[in-house]
Amino acid sequence: MVGLVSAAGLIGFLSEPDPELRVFALKQLDAQVDLLWTEIADSVSQIEALYEDETFPERELAALVASKVYYNLQEYNESMAFALGAGRLFNIDHAGEYEDTVISKCVDTFIALSASHDPTLAASSISKQPPQLQTAFSQANNGATSTSASLTSPTTPFSQSVLPSTSLLSRQNTATYDPSIPGSGTVQPDSSEFLVQQRGIQKQLQAIIEQLFEKCFQEKRYRQVVGIAVEARNLDILRRVILRASEDAKKEGEDSSGMKRSEELMEYVLDICMSVVQERGLRNEILKLILELLNEIPSPDYFSIAKCVVYLDQHSMATDILRKLVEKGDPRSLAVAYQISFDLYDNSTQEFLKKVRQELAELAPDEKEDKEESKSQPSQENQEQDGEEPKESDQLLTELQDDAGRAEDAKKEKSKLSEEGQSAVQSIRAILDGVNTIQLNLEFLHRSSRADMSILNKMKDSLEARNSIFHTAVTLSNAFMHAGTTHDKFFRENLEWLGKAINWSKFTATAALGVIHRGNLTQGQKLLAPYLPKYNASGVPNTGSPYSQGGSLYAFGLIYANHEGWAVDVIRDHFKKSSEEVVSHGAALGLGVAGMATADEGIYEELKTTLYTDSAINGEAVGLAMGLIMLGSGNLKALGDMIQYAHETQHEKIVRGLAIGMALIMYGRQEGADELINGLLSDPDPTLRYGGIMTIALAYCGTGSNKAVRRLLHVAVSDVSDDVRRVAVMSLGFILFRKHNSVPRMVELLSESYNPHVRYGAAMALGISCAGTGLDEAVDLLEPMIKDPTDFVRQGALIALAMVLVQQNDAMNPKVGTIRKSMQKIIGDRHEDAMAKFGCAIALGIIDAGGRNCTISLQTQTGNLNLQGIVGAAVFTQYWYWFPLTHFLSLSFTPTAVIGVDQKLEVPVFKFHSNTRPSLFDYPPKQEVKTDEAPEKVKTAVLSTTAQAKRRAQRKEKQQRRESMEPEPTTPKTVAASEKMDIDENAVKDDDIKEGEKKEGKEGEKESTPAEGNKKKMEKEKVGYEMENMSRVLPAQVKYLSFPDSRYEPVKKPTGGVMVVLDKESDEPRETIELKVSKTEVRQAAAPGQQTQEPSAANVPQTPAPAESGAAAAAGVLTAIDEDEEGGEEAPVPDDFDYKTDTEE
Repeated sequence: MVGLVSAAGLIGFLSEPDPELRVFALKQLDAQVDLLWTEIADSVSQIEALYEDETFPERELAALVASKVYYNLQEYNESMAFALGAGRLFNIDHAGEYEDTVISKCVDTFIALSASHDPTLAASSISKQPPQLQTAFSQANNGATSTSASLTSPTTPFSQSVLPSTSLLSRQNTATYDPSIPGSGTVQPDSSEFLVQQRGIQKQLQAIIEQLFEKCFQEKRYRQVVGIAVEARNLDILRRVILRASEDAKKEGEDSSGMKRSEELMEYVLDICMSVVQERGLRNEILKLILELLNEIPSPDYFSIAKCVVYLDQHSMATDILRKLVEKGDPRSLAVAYQISFDLYDNSTQEFLKKVRQELAELAPDEKEDKEESKSQPSQENQEQDGEEPKESDQLLTELQDDAGRAEDAKKEKSKLSEEGQSAVQSIRAILDGVNTIQLNLEFLHRSSRADMSILNKMKDSLEARNSIFHTAVTLSNAFMHAGTTHDKFFRENLEWLGKAINWSKFTATAALGVIHRGNLTQGQKLLAPYLPKYNASGVPNTGSPYSQGGSLYAFGLIYANHEGWAVDVIRDHFKKSSEEVVSHGAALGLGVAGMATADEGIYEELKTTLYTDSAINGEAVGLAMGLIMLGSGNLKALGDMIQYAHETQHEKIVRGLAIGMALIMYGRQEGADELINGLLSDPDPTLRYGGIMTIALAYCGTGSNKAVRRLLHVAVSDVSDDVRRVAVMSLGFILFRKHNSVPRMVELLSESYNPHVRYGAAMALGISCAGTGLDEAVDLLEPMIKDPTDFVRQGALIALAMVLVQQNDAMNPKVGTIRKSMQKIIGDRHEDAMAKFGCAIALGIIDAGGRNCTISLQTQTGNLNLQGIVGAAVFTQYWYWFPLTHFLSLSFTPTAVIGVDQKLEVPVFKFHSNTRPSLFDYPPKQEVKTDEAPEKVKTAVLSTTAQAKRRAQRKEKQQRRESMEPEPTTPKTVAASEKMDIDENAVKDDDIKEGEKKEGKEGEKESTPAEGNKKKMEKEKVGYEMENMSRVLPAQVKYLSFPDSRYEPVKKPTGGVMVVLDKESDEPRETIELKVSKTEVRQAAAPGQQTQEPSAANVPQTPAPAESGAAAAAGVLTAIDEDEEGGEEAPVPDDFDYKTDTEE
């Protein structure tokens, strides 16, 4: 049929009384609407009238034509409304721009309507904070804490306007809804959802969505439905799609890919729940649903369940999972139980693990005393939980109700466990205690250390040790370079240099032993015995340097970091006995590190008592330790005490310590921290506003929250305090480290700010968010900043570059070699500023962290937040104010290894395959050191006239020989050399003779050398190679691993770290890797009176354990009391800030 040129005739038929003519006209217009819509648009009211006429037989056809007209007019809301009225005539299976646009609009409208009817989530209760927190802050005129910028507000000095409407906490419904999500708040009159509600076509919309879902189910596109369900906050749809996927998988059979697709869907749901969903309440509801569905499956994915359990803090459910697996008794179930235990230790807090261990102790008691204790512990535990319920506003209600019933069930199940089951429970408890993981990582770092001592030696020689900042820099670099390796020979070989440490430099140097020996649980106390404070019978402390004693207690905490036990009691005892401020300072830091996230009220009260003495030195460390002990608990009583004292004290150091401590208490609380953030950011004290920014960083860490980012950016450009602006930019790294690719673009302009503090913050934000990734965009931004005119910006850029490029080689990032050389040059440049040199020294330690076997990671191998890593990085950034806090970065160091253990928790010898080139993930080459030997012999240059003179002389000699009839010697080499001689070879000839004369000529050697080189190059280019168990495997390398070994099979998809392998031939003999470092038995906590016997054993110079030698040798130097000699030579004032130009020289 020939296309119509004009629609005038057909439009005329629409006015005819005959229905058949009108139907004919509509059919013709429907076929030609894309060409004639401009004419039809003038008469669209007639078409709408036909649709509204209930007696007209083809109302749906009229709606379809009207929909297409409005589509061409780009009135998509009206187009969607009429398309829904078209009913069956609107075909979603037809592929076209019109259909796609209308379907997209339908989905958006459905999401908006569903989200607007979102049921009350658990997050809605988060905003209901008890009133005592508000009373601690200054009140505005209306009696509430103000978020507006008034005349006295420090955040907007040049304006009296309120904060932008898009800023964090500036809306009443922030806790539950985000305006960026469709459907939040009231429905707008011109919106598509308003049209749907007004015209009553919700059923038609639902029918279209159901058709769309069914089409996705048939095509196995479950992820699209999951995305719609999450955006619409509709848990019923989410439940339906997960169940439908599992049903389809059963129909296809176990041998097909259906089961794998179902497992992948569950992993996808978990992934978007943890990384995309920003609201804690909605996330909790989704995780509860996932837990419910997983438990209904006959063979559930226990690893996915464990992820949900950790986030929801359901310790009783974790115990039930482990109990069920142990009761099964088969080797695979036990291996899965062990793997879950390793994952729980990596992802949980000490408080969570302690509760799980207590519940497991009831299943397999060791002695009768344990049985009696187990009867009393549940009641005490419930009492503690009942007391904590009003403190933690978002505690799940079901958790408390289930505890009592689960405790009784556990008692009934005791008799059902066999002896093997009870031994398995004991093994699980040991894993949850962390001993196995810590010892395995320690063994790997000790065996595989590739630290380059030449870098340290050059750094030591280049930096003047009598300047404390340089001495501290070398100490920190050594600590990071050997973190967790137990290799402390640098101290042993440089005792004279170490002796130049005085006061706080000595404190930092002693604490460095804790970083080097971190995780050395068996020998930690023995190593530090010479340094720890000693007391006589009357309790009076013996003589010794208080700085080394305080540093030793700090080191003690670092060795046993995040490993609660007897070490906490030892440090706690020293803390109570100490009368020296420096010793108390170190003890408080050690107590906070070792007792991290235990929420121990007793320790908190002791710290608070010391805080009230109003000592500036003690107060800073104590405020920080209080936050570490209560890490992530959201304890409002503790917050109230800290806020009140922060307003009372006059010491800025105490206020700063309390500000960081409050931020730590709100770790991971998200919306639950809004009230505290609100109050701190409106405080006139810039130090407390600094704490408010850190609270945003830690409360929303890893969430990528848009509202948190908006608030940080607002403060970064508006606050009058440089410190607050600096930390606001830097905190972007904590919020966005899971979306690190977006950070360089976000801070690009900030890195060029006129304010050097903002530039420093931008550099550190890149370092924190892109740590260990080697991201090219981040390196491109940071590289020019190492030439910034401001010294501390260069310092931050160097540290950030090291964090980004840790464990990177030239194959992964070609700029690594150049940047390393630049760092070496800065260290040796006598005109460089001291602050930049300090940062460069730390950077050289970070880039080779843990003997080049550690990366910096703020999330665990399984994707959860790395509590130790985030806390370590956050406190490390405070080195700006206090250098000893730099050691906290060692908590962020994560060993990059695959360590396979079998069901006996031993390390078997086996190999796995890496499908990459060996050079791609290899260690970077060690620095080539130029030895201070005699200079190389330079070939003597010979002038052309001299060469001609020699040739003339030789010709004369030949002629004379002929005339005298003497035999002419055959010297072909001399003749050949004389023809091309431009240099004197006599000066170089001796070097060739030293190697010995060989019959093969030099030409043969030259031919063989390239051949051998090409052969080696071809071998390196081969893709795929075998790796031994307990080998270095970078995070980017894990996806290339395969396990072809027929005997050992991993029980889960490899993620790095400790991995349990199933031994299929457990009856056959096997070879295991001996753990040498942790071979000695674990030393029990000695009584205070017995500690005086420790130094005599540790001070013996001939100690067989190599790990003790460096610490023991340094003990005599570091424990000496600093005395100022009269007339003694003092260190000269550094002149590094003087710049000399070429003309001045």
